[in-house]
Amino acid sequence: MPETNQTPSPADPTAPPGHPPVQRAAIIGAGFAGLCMAIRLRQSGITDFTVYEKSSTLGGVWRDNTYPGAGCDVPSILYSYSFAQHGRWSRKFPLQHEILAYLRRTADQYNITPHIRFDTEVTAAHWNDETSIWHLRTTTGEDVHARNLITGVGQLNRPRYPDIPGMRTFTGTSFHSAEWNHDHDLTGRRVAVIGTGPSAVQFVPEVAKSAAKLYVFQRSANWVIPKPDAEFGRLALTLRDRVAPVRLLLRLLTYLRGETVVYWAIRGGKLAGLAEWASRKHLETQIQDPRLRAQLKPDFPIGCKRILISDDWYPTLARDNVQLVTSPVARIIKTGIDTADGTHHPVDTVIYGTGFLATEFLKPMTITGRAGANLHDAWKDGATAYLGITVPDFPNLYMLYGPGTNLGHNSIIYMIESQAAHILRHIKADKVHEPSRPAHDAHQERLQAALATSAFTAGCTSWYRTPTGQVTTNWPLRTLTYRRATK
Repeated sequence: MPETNQTPSPADPTAPPGHPPVQRAAIIGAGFAGLCMAIRLRQSGITDFTVYEKSSTLGGVWRDNTYPGAGCDVPSILYSYSFAQHGRWSRKFPLQHEILAYLRRTADQYNITPHIRFDTEVTAAHWNDETSIWHLRTTTGEDVHARNLITGVGQLNRPRYPDIPGMRTFTGTSFHSAEWNHDHDLTGRRVAVIGTGPSAVQFVPEVAKSAAKLYVFQRSANWVIPKPDAEFGRLALTLRDRVAPVRLLLRLLTYLRGETVVYWAIRGGKLAGLAEWASRKHLETQIQDPRLRAQLKPDFPIGCKRILISDDWYPTLARDNVQLVTSPVARIIKTGIDTADGTHHPVDTVIYGTGFLATEFLKPMTITGRAGANLHDAWKDGATAYLGITVPDFPNLYMLYGPGTNLGHNSIIYMIESQAAHILRHIKADKVHEPSRPAHDAHQERLQAALATSAFTAGCTSWYRTPTGQVTTNWPLRTLTYRRATK
């Protein structure tokens, strides 16, 4: 048997005097994942649950990332729940404020908002072997007991700052793109952007419009492909919103494109070569300066890092007020940034577009499982989980968007819905559940074998990897394969 299920220890359904009631489920995080799980619970008739959200509003990554130009690189037709499809996106690729509005509206539509405990961060969770109950500790001092613990904090929830000497000595204004300082006017300023990843490719073109001088510090060039983005006209909006067969067909075709053309690109082979050719043509068409073009040419296979989608990234780097800096950053001093080639770049603003601590799953929470097992000790060599959802020795702990479930070719919402359905089946069974060690290890062997033949392990430094080089974030196979596995 791939998994073990045991009948829990008998427990009085009503809590003893002086003890908090035992909830059916506690969900951590009110982003796409946590809300999906909450909705599915309610739809199945389970209402005895609470969503714990550290912020004062819901939305997760789409609440936090409000930088100029923020949006999604997944087509908008796919970026809504299958059970709450949205057809009134303004563009082919959705903008941040539209996604956040969709999440708020959907939470209200399914009556989830009353279940959310805002401004309540879970700092620790401990499994009690005798009672088969999770005990949660929160920043509010609340004592929470739950039969099932579900984490929906995602992989992109904690900003990553680089380790650069002198960062604290800088006398200007600095902030991370995920913590954008909207009170700081960039007009006429000398701005440094450190990082050239998916967030930077969106906000750098906006910053360049107002900054007097913009230095973009690049560690390595990325593959960039054209972005077929455009606003929808009235007819297109009406068809997507009101004619369900049209919307379903568009969703299916877009999904299948991701499962075939884009998937084959990250798996390698001839289509990967075609994708690289298209990216190189995009670069040659938009950048005329041969020196700048050479600086922007990647030296690793396409798909090893997140493929960037943009039509205004290259033109921005060719602007007169923008300078691409490829010499490594040596230090930050009071007045700006020194690079390894001995050049000083005077700036008054530093923006870190350096991504997130994607491989540090569930930190800084302390999770203690069976017989006092510490989850982060178990993950000292890299986070792993059976189907990215469950871990041996941590009964009734379920993860949404956990290790090995991130994608490079399709919508993560499809993965989240697969996980929520899998978790719901176990919660409804009302038993103590955890994967067996052999099942967990066998899954990891299959996952690592598939990763080894994918572009994700092709020899670049990316946020997919731990400091030791292990890819712990990504699912290298088709999402349909994952859907079947979670069933």
